[in-house]
Amino acid sequence: MRSRLLVTAVGAAAVAALGGPAAAGSTPPPSADAAHPAGAAASAVAARPRLTDPHPCKDQPGFTCSTLQVPLDHRGRVPGTLDLQVATADNATAPKGVLLFLTGGPGQPGVPFATRIAKQRLPELANDYRFVLLDQRGTGEFGAINCPQLQAQVGSSDIAAPTPAAIKECSDVLGDRRGLYSTEQTVADYEALRRALGVDKMVVDGVSYGSFTAARYAAVHPSHVGKVVLDSVLPHVDPQADDGLYFVGLHAQARVLRDACATAPACPSDPAEDLAWVVRHRPAADGVKIFDAIVSYEFLDPTYRDPNPPGLPAGHGDLVGALRAARQGDPARLDAIITDMAPGGDPVASYSSGLHIDTFCSDSVFPWGRSDAPLATRQTALDRFLRHTDPRSVWPYTRATSAGSGFTQECLRWRSRPAAEPPARLPNVPVLLVNGDHDLSTPLEWAYEEATHAPNGRVVVVKGASHSIQNRERGHAGRDAVIAFLGG
Repeated sequence: MRSRLLVTAVGAAAVAALGGPAAAGSTPPPSADAAHPAGAAASAVAARPRLTDPHPCKDQPGFTCSTLQVPLDHRGRVPGTLDLQVATADNATAPKGVLLFLTGGPGQPGVPFATRIAKQRLPELANDYRFVLLDQRGTGEFGAINCPQLQAQVGSSDIAAPTPAAIKECSDVLGDRRGLYSTEQTVADYEALRRALGVDKMVVDGVSYGSFTAARYAAVHPSHVGKVVLDSVLPHVDPQADDGLYFVGLHAQARVLRDACATAPACPSDPAEDLAWVVRHRPAADGVKIFDAIVSYEFLDPTYRDPNPPGLPAGHGDLVGALRAARQGDPARLDAIITDMAPGGDPVASYSSGLHIDTFCSDSVFPWGRSDAPLATRQTALDRFLRHTDPRSVWPYTRATSAGSGFTQECLRWRSRPAAEPPARLPNVPVLLVNGDHDLSTPLEWAYEEATHAPNGRVVVVKGASHSIQNRERGHAGRDAVIAFLGG
């Protein structure tokens, strides 16, 4: 989920800017509060994790960068280690302790965002908490997985589908390391970091895919979290096995576009009906392109109606108007938005699409099962599942859009060691779930779904805001909710 980074509604003016394969369905391992990695190489690293080579972080004043060495495979099946870059704020004696801030993707590093988050976006918390960020395994300046074709074709997009050749190239790049970049491994890295920091508990705050890793860390290590913030929420478990098919995201576009039209002046037509008509009157492949373009567009214009949003050429905005014009026979404006939002080409140090595919496909459950399912049976299982899917669950799109999207097409062809499923229940600690109601990357519906797993959780809805509240919200209502939650 890209991060281009009790129910309470807030902020009417806040509009803006994750040896052999384990068996599918295997029993989750015990909490790492009690478990330790098996294998001599893994145990040697895990026994006493340390932060080494401390030095001022480049371009991140107030932060010290260090190296955390972790096992390549925390289960001990594959030997080797990885060096992860960690940024720690210099206020080591902060009165409220460590706040581990987790960025998105999967594919995005954390260290480059240290001062932006702590000093610019959440300065009210920077004195009380010691902010800590890290480059997730497989990301960042010193460890990003580089799959050139995948990087060029899809970059940071979840939705654009790469060619089979690009997927094979990336599979070959990773080789026997496929499945070792799952969230299960990343969560074990976070635990090693906690031990290296010498703290018993942390506040864990994650945005987008970071919300997924934050929740999974809390579920696996419940005794080591004090509070949890989940921002732009991706549910950490998927019992219905459809998150990768993007059913919720496809269907949510109708709600969001209609809500955009609830603001004066009134729209001349129903934007959801316009979108449904356009998807059904263009080539089937265009459904994926339109879906991808609209999700990308939210980062520039969460109102969906601004004719001149920053970051686009003059006159290239107003998505709602472009859909209406396309239905009336003039697709030029919609085609311009699709071109403007075209995926691919992100620098690998800023976003690793290779990390993204291995993490997501190793984590996820699909109609064909997990990432160790036989490749030859997957398409048949997908086709059967979609035939029995109510078309209304993906409207205003079609089942073909779901089948053709990047998550589905990538994971159809990706074989790896599947990650173990974490406990579904989050610990009984305070959990804040904050989500924009105009978010299309991680729709509000997902926040409510995740809240069912949080016995002490509270959902805050940021009206008019799109993805990544703490990093991109134009107003301050969502951040105020976070500050109040963590400041108490």
